[in-house]
Amino acid sequence: MTDLEHITPVDFGRSLRGIGVNLLCRDVMGMAAFLHDVFDLEIHRASKDFAIIRHGDWMMQLHADATYHAHPLLALVPEVPPRGTGAQIYLFGVDPDQAVARAQADMVLEQPADKPHGLREATILSPEGYAFSPARVV
Repeated sequence: MTDLEHITPVDFGRSLRGIGVNLLCRDVMGMAAFLHDVFDLEIHRASKDFAIIRHGDWMMQLHADATYHAHPLLALVPEVPPRGTGAQIYLFGVDPDQAVARAQADMVLEQPADKPHGLREATILSPEGYAFSPARVV
């Protein structure tokens, strides 16, 4: 397993495979705390500019807006949240009932429910406006 606390940026970049998810955040530390506190995700290398989020073998990165200063995507990010409208990030293997119990009530968009496709899931809006859906097999 890669030591995410001490890996160099170059080695980290070279280690990435599959699909990558980067979320632009006004408050990286706040978003990292939300992901840890509500969904019990692992947080690595958290700073005001960057964090690596891990859920099993899957990784996501949080980037502060300033880290995208030269990237054309930053010009498309709305000034007024929510930022992630239309994107839904599933967290398979995370208990939706426990996540909803830990979330602020006004952030819960969808209460836990058994769905026809065999999953129990909920939808919780992050402070940055991204929709996260913890889901487990029924």
